[in-house]
Amino acid sequence: MLHSLVRTWFHWVDAWGYLGVFLLMALESSIVPVPSEIVMPPAAYYAAQGRMNLALVILAGTAGSWFGSAASYFISRAIGIPALEKFGRYVMIGPDKLALGERWVERFGAGGIFGARLLPVVRHLVSIPAGILKMPFGRFSAATVIGAGLWCSVLSWFGKEVLGDRPDLLDSPETMIAAIKAKLLWFVAAAVIFTALYVVMTVVRGRAPKSAAS
Repeated sequence: MLHSLVRTWFHWVDAWGYLGVFLLMALESSIVPVPSEIVMPPAAYYAAQGRMNLALVILAGTAGSWFGSAASYFISRAIGIPALEKFGRYVMIGPDKLALGERWVERFGAGGIFGARLLPVVRHLVSIPAGILKMPFGRFSAATVIGAGLWCSVLSWFGKEVLGDRPDLLDSPETMIAAIKAKLLWFVAAAVIFTALYVVMTVVRGRAPKSAAS
């Protein structure tokens, strides 16, 4: 089933071009687990071959990410916590994940949204607590666009580098995903460290006034 879906999604990028990139990245930024590694890297490779334009590929991916995130934001804002607590488990969002996401957005705001956009799994879900907490949409959008734009750019660069040397990986989406994820490890590690530093800085800043007051 998953193998068939991966090949279908991969075909969308090949056949539909920028529209395929937009739609798949919109799904990737919602609750549908589309691997962004089968969207941006092949499109970037096609751009290097002259079939697409790299800047437009990144723009389509970023716009799709924003659109999917905005949809999740407004749906979550409309239906609220009770509905998500009741039905969230059917889309792999249990009460614990929901509570953790709420605390994350409430504590770290737009910076937390930006950091989450660079982290696996988390980037799919962070729009939901942002909507529930009614985070200002302009701030949410800015953090989403910057984070998603960076992620799409990094994936595109890796796509050109990895597939440029091994175009045979286009015949096997699963193998391609594994190869690109292996190359992306250092970037993900850097994103984790950056996010951790931001968290520590925010916590220390929040405690400083209390310490001064006492």
